[in-house]
Amino acid sequence: MKVVKLEDIIGSDQEVKGENWTSRRLILKKDNMGYSVHDTIIKAGTETHIWYKNHLEAVYCIEGAGEVETLSDNKIHKISANELYALDENDEHLLRAYDKDMRMVCVFNPPITGNETHNEEGVYELVDDE
Repeated sequence: MKVVKLEDIIGSDQEVKGENWTSRRLILKKDNMGYSVHDTIIKAGTETHIWYKNHLEAVYCIEGAGEVETLSDNKIHKISANELYALDENDEHLLRAYDKDMRMVCVFNPPITGNETHNEEGVYELVDDE
């Protein structure tokens, strides 16, 4: 069994920061669970282009509010605390946080190694850490 404390991740190499977000990577590929789990903060008032071509992601919002705009159909999905959205078709999207930070629990399949950041397309590349 593994127990992970958020306080041990903050400030470590498993806390990765982008321009609009901070991702605390709790479970990674090396943990051999078949998925990765992240505690992610999306900064208030920001818009982030994301397109996980190589991963499926489920996102459970636990604080704040915002919206996801899926770019294939330009639909806007409002998201607030206690709601989950699943990017089950590798959806290219814009994630917008409203007037306060959003805090999300994110699950990725396949799992990430922990070193990934969004490239110019908003994609996490597949990384072979072996």
